[in-house]
Amino acid sequence: MIAVAGQVGCVTLLSVLLAVFLGLYLDRILGTRPIILILLVLGSAPLSLLLTYYIAIRATRQTGKPIAKQKDSEETRGEN
Repeated sequence: MIAVAGQVGCVTLLSVLLAVFLGLYLDRILGTRPIILILLVLGSAPLSLLLTYYIAIRATRQTGKPIAKQKDSEETRGEN
């Protein structure tokens, strides 16, 4: 579980940093001071959510067996 949290944190941080640096670079080249930076940073939020979802799904599939439902019977309650 800690590994999944670490992956989510790293993906979020990297997507925001990439958006900031790419936005600054493109704004400097194109002369559109804050426009592209703002668009890329705002666009990185849904991207981070989507990547978080995919990481969670992948981690769930890798855990193995689904949780089995317990039967409500005397055997599971320990009453004989």
